[in-house]
Amino acid sequence: MNDSDTKDSLSPANETSDLEKSEERRSNHDRDQNFGSDNLRAVDNGSSVDFSLKGVLSLGVESRGILPVPFDQRVDPHFSKTFFIWLSANCNILSFSAGTLGPLAFGLGLRDTFLTILFFNLLCCALPGYLATWGPKLGLRQMCQARYSFGLYGAIIPSVLNLTTMMGFLILNCILGGSTLASVSNGNLSWTVGIVIVAVLSLIISFCGYQVINWYERVAWFPVLIVYLIALGVSGHHLHEAPPPATPATAGTILSFASTLAGFVLTYSPLMSDYTCYLRADVSSWKVFFYTYLGLLVPVVIIQTLGAAFACALPAVPAWSTAYDSDGGGNVGGLLLSILEPAGTNFGKFLTVILALSVTANTSPTIYSCCLSFQVFVPWAVRVPRYIFAGLIFAIATPISIVGAHKFYTTLINFTGIIGYWASCFGAIVLTEHIIFRHLSFPSYDLTHWNDARNLPPGIAALSACIIAVGGIVVVCMDQVWFVGPVAKRIGGDLGFEVAFFATGLVYLPLRWLEKRVFGR
Repeated sequence: MNDSDTKDSLSPANETSDLEKSEERRSNHDRDQNFGSDNLRAVDNGSSVDFSLKGVLSLGVESRGILPVPFDQRVDPHFSKTFFIWLSANCNILSFSAGTLGPLAFGLGLRDTFLTILFFNLLCCALPGYLATWGPKLGLRQMCQARYSFGLYGAIIPSVLNLTTMMGFLILNCILGGSTLASVSNGNLSWTVGIVIVAVLSLIISFCGYQVINWYERVAWFPVLIVYLIALGVSGHHLHEAPPPATPATAGTILSFASTLAGFVLTYSPLMSDYTCYLRADVSSWKVFFYTYLGLLVPVVIIQTLGAAFACALPAVPAWSTAYDSDGGGNVGGLLLSILEPAGTNFGKFLTVILALSVTANTSPTIYSCCLSFQVFVPWAVRVPRYIFAGLIFAIATPISIVGAHKFYTTLINFTGIIGYWASCFGAIVLTEHIIFRHLSFPSYDLTHWNDARNLPPGIAALSACIIAVGGIVVVCMDQVWFVGPVAKRIGGDLGFEVAFFATGLVYLPLRWLEKRVFGR
């Protein structure tokens, strides 16, 4: 983690020195900086709109978007927050649904599903865990950090991909939460109304910003854990009735399932430091890493395994099969209601409602990071308060969720199977830049250049490496419904995300060396 190499660079004196060296360039952005660092003063202009904004900010709502968090504002000592954010974000029914894919979509038995879940999550959680350690050192959001390898304008590409990915997860969570709410209403609540309820609750939490999200994530996991324990208590005796898989597992099916799991976890990488950039700069990187890593790993492995266990037993319990096949099939909410029904009809419904609302612990930070990606995507929007974008994202995601409500399982498989590719490419680029070209040194990131295209890398090497790796190497290893590459066809499974990571990093090395020689940055 290289804490010792960064201590000097993180002192207030050193930051002041850096700012003095770039005073002329920094002065061009003073108005933007003032908007982010002093919210109330920035909107105190007397107009009705300014008055409304001032009223919102006086309630403690965070307006800061992608503007860097200054050293003197990185004062939060509670690095344990990173554990609870990701614990709650993954302790929900989307993780449960991802676990059911092993038996139901790929035909794996419980043992093979569990081993795949354990091994690949142990591996994939490391990248987002490490990137979380950059937030306290730099005070930059993850997509802004990407500018130091992709360039100011080149970073628009990963920000768009990140925005698309987060919107996809937001839609999946809204569908899953809304359909689960509808399943307990005996037909009195439609999927549409359920989706709107979940979306509105998510908007309210994300609207308030970093502090409220942190508070909510500290407590959201606990009732969900209790519900899952009750589910095991009242229906766990059925798990030993699971029939053996119809066909033995193959390397291909395991790799394809692993690709889906990778898409579930690796896509956290482009947003990890969004939630650590307020931590004290001198906080131990090892502590941040392990708290984040465990916050991701523990709930993902446990909840996905739980979903896999109940999915394996599904054929042996007629009531579960009937509930799962209702409303067009793939009704996870109906399955959960059936699992919890032995706890009492009304109490089981109450517990199912808790599980339905558990998705808000994931959708709230998702909307928060979507807002930040919007500002990287449209650089002039840096002066627009972050919470304005939250309303825009709500307006986009809600109708799409309603339209695609009855295609949840197909969408989940196809979506998570492919998004791991770009996240692997992104991780390879920023890691190679940091390790090879910046020698693990955070002082090499001049924070006064964060929004200056003339001093950031051109981004040609990063974008070219991604295009070459995906277009020339990854594509032949893909195994998707709409395309199967020759290598994937030969082995019978998907190798895309693994190949994407190593191929992109290897291609980036010579291209970045050449870029630095030509442009000097």
